Amino acid sequence: MTQFDRNFLWGSASAAYQIEGAIAAEGKGQSVWDVWAHLEGKTHEGTNGDIATDHYNRYIEDVALMKKIGLKAYRFSISWTRILPDGTGELNSDGVAFYNRLINLLIENGIEPLVTLYHWDLPQTLQTQYLGWESRQIVHDFTAYAKTCFMAFGDRVKYWIVMNEPNIFTSLGYIMGIHPPGKQDDALFLKTYHHTVLAHAHTVLAYKEMGFKGQIGSSIAFTPAYASTSSKEDQDALQSYYDIGPWWYLDSYYKGCYPENAVAYYEAQNMELPFDEGDFKIMKTAADVVDFIGINYYQTAMVAYNPIDGVGISSFNTSGKKGTQKESGIPGLYKTIKNPNSDYTDWDWAIDPDGLRYGLLELKKRYGLPILISENGLGAFDVINAEGEISDDYRIQFLSAHIEACKEAVNEGVDLLGYMTWSFTDLLSWLNGFKKRYGFVYIDFESADLKRIPKKSFYWYNKVIETNGEAL
Repeated sequence: MTQFDRNFLWGSASAAYQIEGAIAAEGKGQSVWDVWAHLEGKTHEGTNGDIATDHYNRYIEDVALMKKIGLKAYRFSISWTRILPDGTGELNSDGVAFYNRLINLLIENGIEPLVTLYHWDLPQTLQTQYLGWESRQIVHDFTAYAKTCFMAFGDRVKYWIVMNEPNIFTSLGYIMGIHPPGKQDDALFLKTYHHTVLAHAHTVLAYKEMGFKGQIGSSIAFTPAYASTSSKEDQDALQSYYDIGPWWYLDSYYKGCYPENAVAYYEAQNMELPFDEGDFKIMKTAADVVDFIGINYYQTAMVAYNPIDGVGISSFNTSGKKGTQKESGIPGLYKTIKNPNSDYTDWDWAIDPDGLRYGLLELKKRYGLPILISENGLGAFDVINAEGEISDDYRIQFLSAHIEACKEAVNEGVDLLGYMTWSFTDLLSWLNGFKKRYGFVYIDFESADLKRIPKKSFYWYNKVIETNGEAL
């Protein structure tokens, strides 16, 4: 079995809104999530990121824990409105200073900073001014923000992720209507997603033109899938799933085009496509120089044919009540169904480590680029026992099996840069609140001091890193 490269990036991840808190501290502007989470009924039990884990004030303590576990890399996102409170205009020096302190402290402790430029917290001012991602103006403003970050931090940050899961925030915000801005319009989904592609492309090109020598890419939520049977109907459904789903998202970022079958489908639906002359040249130019594919992998899907009068898009389980997830799909094309061969989490996510190996090989074959696993983890109801310990053996089992899958993929020729678990500490899980826990470090959200307690998995991951993935 091939061993991981000695420079393999063993890490963990977070996002600004989910951990930082301090939503109005030292000149920070409002993001769409600062507003959305305070609207009645929009989040699980009315939870919000006003305080979150208070990482903004406790980053020194958190980095000390990162050093103790032995992280080689830490992926975090920059809050756009800490840097530019209104999205454009005057720079907030206090926000820049915070991220400088964090980056410098990570480096001092031997931890490589991996910076995500956009993890869903759009400046509210830009949403109000021109509807944010619905306007092409966002491409210009985002690129300007990215350049500001490159100038401020690019001398020390060598790995950049432009977009985090653009397929998720656009589909949840513009198809399902459960993320900001809460709209349900397929044409707006196609438009906003295309604008993320353009923002990514312009940002990648700007990074290269500015002469930085680091690596840059974006992270897509990647859910490989299986056909439920070998029938032609189900096999065609699987192809439709990939063309409208994963390949639509990944081809646009990493090939500079969209799948022809999916374009033909939307045209047949009389859907207005948002492409302008010249877009594909920019997209292709960026695709030719991008350094890596970032993927966030949590599960696989099982796909079956969906008749024209079949199920539509269904919301997902945010309660943690296992078995409440409904089938979901596009009538006439496909639907996702429960996989009888998989176990499932309390949130009805399929547990499929081999799906990661399978997915990595698909990406290698289609794109031929290095891959960074920017998120992989298990959300669970963690509890403290009578001895004050958190024995999360189920998380150890989950992560161990997925790291084994990474080993197998590397052995089959995948160029894997690193593995970031989601997440380092427990955090606010967007619509799922604070009860869905992912971290190596338990946060006591009920206590005033937000006490940090390393879980059993914390000490396990320390051994994994020490042995470069051998002690699983």
